[in-house]
Amino acid sequence: MPPTLTLKSGTAWADAWQRCLTVAPEAFRDDRVLNLWNAAWQADGRALPAVSPVDGTPVAGPPRLDRATARQAVRAALDQHRAWRHVPLPERRARVAATLDALAEHRDLLALLLVREIGKPWRLARADVDRAVDGVRWYVDGIDAMLDGRAPLDGPVSNIASWNYPMSVLVHALLVQALAGNAVVAKTPTDGGVACLTLATVLAAREGIPVTLVSGSGGELSEALVRAPEIGCVSFVGGRDTGAAVATAVADLGKRHILEQEGLNTWGVWNFSDWETLSATVPKLFDYGKQRCTAYPRFVVQRSLFDAFLAAYLPAVRTLRTGHPLAVEHPDDPYPALDFGPVINAAKAKELHDQVAEAIDRGAVPLHRGTPADARFLPGQDTSAYVQPVTLLNPPRSSPLHHAEPFGPVDTIVLVDTEAELLAAMNASNGALVATLSTDERATFDRLAPHIRAFKIGHGVPRSRGDRDELFGGFGASWRGAFVGGDLLVRAVTRGPAGERLPGNFPDHQLVPRAT
Repeated sequence: MPPTLTLKSGTAWADAWQRCLTVAPEAFRDDRVLNLWNAAWQADGRALPAVSPVDGTPVAGPPRLDRATARQAVRAALDQHRAWRHVPLPERRARVAATLDALAEHRDLLALLLVREIGKPWRLARADVDRAVDGVRWYVDGIDAMLDGRAPLDGPVSNIASWNYPMSVLVHALLVQALAGNAVVAKTPTDGGVACLTLATVLAAREGIPVTLVSGSGGELSEALVRAPEIGCVSFVGGRDTGAAVATAVADLGKRHILEQEGLNTWGVWNFSDWETLSATVPKLFDYGKQRCTAYPRFVVQRSLFDAFLAAYLPAVRTLRTGHPLAVEHPDDPYPALDFGPVINAAKAKELHDQVAEAIDRGAVPLHRGTPADARFLPGQDTSAYVQPVTLLNPPRSSPLHHAEPFGPVDTIVLVDTEAELLAAMNASNGALVATLSTDERATFDRLAPHIRAFKIGHGVPRSRGDRDELFGGFGASWRGAFVGGDLLVRAVTRGPAGERLPGNFPDHQLVPRAT
């Protein structure tokens, strides 16, 4: 019999919440978090109920503003922007550096909030905080050269991001944008992360960073956060449906924009034999249940290699460790080493279960299905947000799993016989952020890779969003506007010489830098 598990000491939501009340009393009340606008924490908005995907425990919900209040917040952010853009760079650098020190000091509380609010295992939650801090330090050290001949935008940068990487994507972007001389506005993701973002924002605001943090529905706040004339740039990370509406708005207005959208990232296998390396890689591809914009949910495999592929893939996927990210045998044990915990909520779990069942009904072949018995759970806990790993062969074309990113621990495999079929299958979603081709011959990779519609392409290795000087973007419908990463992130949120054409996908031009 497996051991009976218990909650790790000090990790209940009540423990995390009490620590927030102690560390940041200006932003946390007994029953809610506050919005930050006009340089003050405001007890406005309607706080919605929310639960942790980890075990259904009630957690802090977003205090949703109405449209009129959001407009006031944006107008106040413009006033902050007009003052901040004239603050000398050495002072901006010092304030951002002090914020990073504060984030590092509260690293474990920020990580615990990520575990509780969005279900990240402890290892990945800490990594999210560390990537934010270390990544922005790289900009602090090199910002002088990046800003040479450049100036802040005419208005603040508006940030609308998905819930999965609050620190290493959203907070990272906010601090670099402020370092470059802009006031920043951020909307908390609807699905989770409000307490983590609020704590990070407290630490930035205390150092004088001009940040606005508001909550609300995208439809209610888009007029203020996307279309308002005060906004100098819109930075969006999310799905294609919402991103398309944002793209239309910014294109109509001629507004600077960075729109990172999803794509079906694919892993091709062609004339390949290093199965040991592939087998060691497979579990890593399931980090955080593939709830990443750079996850690989699709394998495109040469039919004649399918038996060898399965012999490498199936034993690897059976080693995946899932369950409650805070469940241990003894209260003082270390955090459990898991590949992933829950998906973001019970509704997403049901959507994935329904998509898998429908695909099988229509002809997909189930090759692997994990069971709850394989997972680590507390006795009697709510498991409605958990999805065990699933692998399907040949999902039908009518299924969303054929053409869209599932954003969950569901792999699909498509078999092909020719190089033309390989490329068509790897380009199924009209553009992607990353792709990988496993093939023994470098010449084969060099010949096929230019035809794969992804911004970054690995030769037998996964690619990621990257940090520091690594560029990031997407092809096709996976990206609109300026590319980021390295000095491109600073260029995207500053003004350069007259007539400058930024690297990216714009309505009037496409300029693609070399992604190493």
